[in-house]
Amino acid sequence: MAQDHLPQSAHGRPSPRTALERLATGADRAARITHTEHLPPRVGRHANWPESIRPEVVAAIAAAGIDRPWEHQARAAGHAARGESVVVATGTASGKSLGYLAPVLSALLDGADAPGAGGRGATALYLAPTKALAADQRRAVSALAAPLGTAVRPAVYDGDTPVEEREWVRQYATYVLTNPDMLHRGILPGHARWSSFLRHLRYVVIDECHTYRGVFGSHVAQVLRRLRRVCARYGAEPVFLLASATAADPARAAGLLTGVQVAEVTDDASPRGELAFALWEPPLTQLSGEHGAPVRRTATAEAAELLTDLVVQGVRTVAFVRSRRGAELVAVIAQERLAETDASLPARVAAYRGGYLPEERRALERDLHSGRLLGLASTSALELGVDISGLDAVLLAGYPGTRASLWQQAGRAGRSGQGALAVMVGRDDPLDTYLVHHPEAIFEQPVESTVLDPDNPYVLAPHLCAAAAELPLTEDDLDLFGPQAADLLGQLERRGLLRRRATGWYWTRRERAADLTDIRGEGGKPVQVVESATGRLLGTVDASSAHTAVHEGAVHLHQGRTYLVEQLDLDENVALVTRTDPPYSTMARDTTAIRVLSADVEEPWGEARIHFGSVEVTHQVVSYLRRRLLTGEVLGETKLDLPPRTLRTRAVWWTVTDAQLDAAGIHPEELPGALHAAEHASIGLLPLFATCDRWDIGGVSVPLHADTGLPTVFVYDGHPGGAGFSERAFHTARAWLTATREAIAACECDFGCPSCVQSPKCGNGNDPLDKAAAVRLLTCLLSAAPDGPDAQPGDAPEPAGDAEGAAGPGGSQDGAARPPGGTGGGEPGGGRRGVE
Repeated sequence: MAQDHLPQSAHGRPSPRTALERLATGADRAARITHTEHLPPRVGRHANWPESIRPEVVAAIAAAGIDRPWEHQARAAGHAARGESVVVATGTASGKSLGYLAPVLSALLDGADAPGAGGRGATALYLAPTKALAADQRRAVSALAAPLGTAVRPAVYDGDTPVEEREWVRQYATYVLTNPDMLHRGILPGHARWSSFLRHLRYVVIDECHTYRGVFGSHVAQVLRRLRRVCARYGAEPVFLLASATAADPARAAGLLTGVQVAEVTDDASPRGELAFALWEPPLTQLSGEHGAPVRRTATAEAAELLTDLVVQGVRTVAFVRSRRGAELVAVIAQERLAETDASLPARVAAYRGGYLPEERRALERDLHSGRLLGLASTSALELGVDISGLDAVLLAGYPGTRASLWQQAGRAGRSGQGALAVMVGRDDPLDTYLVHHPEAIFEQPVESTVLDPDNPYVLAPHLCAAAAELPLTEDDLDLFGPQAADLLGQLERRGLLRRRATGWYWTRRERAADLTDIRGEGGKPVQVVESATGRLLGTVDASSAHTAVHEGAVHLHQGRTYLVEQLDLDENVALVTRTDPPYSTMARDTTAIRVLSADVEEPWGEARIHFGSVEVTHQVVSYLRRRLLTGEVLGETKLDLPPRTLRTRAVWWTVTDAQLDAAGIHPEELPGALHAAEHASIGLLPLFATCDRWDIGGVSVPLHADTGLPTVFVYDGHPGGAGFSERAFHTARAWLTATREAIAACECDFGCPSCVQSPKCGNGNDPLDKAAAVRLLTCLLSAAPDGPDAQPGDAPEPAGDAEGAAGPGGSQDGAARPPGGTGGGEPGGGRRGVE
């Protein structure tokens, strides 16, 4: 936990500039770097701990090598000690954890000294979005609090905690580290067994709070309201301490999440080493993609090559990859190439992702922390604050979807204060191509506003049921759960889920109310991946991803080994796989249809109209493609017979008239391709304006839609009830669609390619697409857009009115398919997890 500023070449490894120069050496390597940003080192500013921090705690911190805190640590501790909820939003590795640990440890010591406390006079709860982060924090707290004696008893309580340990945690732990999932399903439903802990709860720490966005964040917001309600039942009113390295308007976002007023600390006083940040565009290959479009080398192959080079240099590196499969591929390719250089090096590279068994994850974390591993290919599972100090470089195989995630991932390196290197390798898609050639969109824009909607009725309804099962709901509780609660209670009562009596609303069912919803939006029980020959459990796949990831014939990677899916049993939630090494990967495809349920807001753009409202989306996985590894060449397509899925969600859509099409010179035969291309590109660019990525949203384009009677392009949230992304699109439509038009027009291809209008998840095989007509169409649409200041990426949207009423818990299908699809062209939405 030392806060010393180390030199850039610490531990004898090359400086960031040297490492980057070596990466750029070789045929056409330097030309792949489109921009390099050098963030200079920064000197730290110290302060004194508030007088309310116990001297024993100050001494323990000093024993860990920290004589004085940074100014932001002292300010955050002061707010907490005064009983004020606070969010500290400073840079990665700025020591935020110490800002909240100092008052928490002091409170635990005060509680232990209180007369009649019986050794448990104060408690604290720590919430992390991932198990890895909670386990890492427990190690850090145990080391820091070792001199403080038995008053501080930290313990992890999550799905990996052995049954025999759980009772001890409930009865004796004073600092419980868990995640929102376990709070939702385990602690709150069994609050009577936690009564002693909850009665003395002083602080609730919410780490990496920026990850609680979209549907996941909306669920967590309601879980926290349930926690506050149960704590009040036991006479406790805990103070919330939140931390995030990347948050726009952090006090507002933290207040929306917790439901309480929150102070903010944002002035980062910690020192920082130099960061060299390069944007890297892979070269064009000799291959042709769909419809003869030029194809760039994949970001996966490029990142694997860069990881290999950095490991050879002795540069400790994590490569962040967008998908589980991609992380496995990067590790496998790097291992194969390293074997040609040094037989000892392949064993020092591994993959890390969700779906591994707990013991596998813990072993990889230990090896990375100790330095045994030189290179790791990881999904977002290691994006958050796990202490992996000593890293020299970070590779990003594609833009991670938001600037918040980009800076989180880049901040993984240099965490001991030394200089660091970050390289973002652009994928062959509109957004990445736009960013590697528009660095100002990364380096001159703030991180995005946190988008979440706790009043989403699909989110709120099951939490009202869970709250009623915990303690009967009363009229006094309605303000806590928001303005939609009263109406939803009536719906739930009519459906027989709740029963009203004189004293309030009661849960009526025998099953557990907490099981009505999965707070990560995964849509049911995970699918177990089982090796058919041995019966061995390899891991799990989210239910929302099963149709696309483990359908029959799918290629599945696990720890560098390749398996072929023999059978997917959706009733038993099991996928049987066989070990094999096919020379191809697989990608599922689907079809999508959409109908308008209600248009809540409408804005005229001349004769055109842009709308925001509720829609119903039906999509079905119908086939999968086999693609040659690395090149992406399509080898064939196989039909599938899987059930359709229906999703009620929120969408933004725009229409144009025949007169506008005539004015734009768009002939009837060009119209489907123009709409389709504009839809693809707008989906690709929306992550610049909403806190989402391409897999969180879907789209459909139709030359004549039955509900609008006009040519229409839809972009919708891939989550039941919506996630706030399409609402954000509506309120930034002028800037969003302007950027879309610019991205298409600026691409150097002739007829459309993956860098502008082709989509990796298009169910129509990227046909038809008309790049030139799309530019004319968007130019015509924007010519009548209302005047006003262009919204910038990261601006907060205005509310667009209440969400459309919900059917209650379990009322609609999870929108979690990730394959391409469309009616008249389109992309499905994805109910992807907030983090792995």
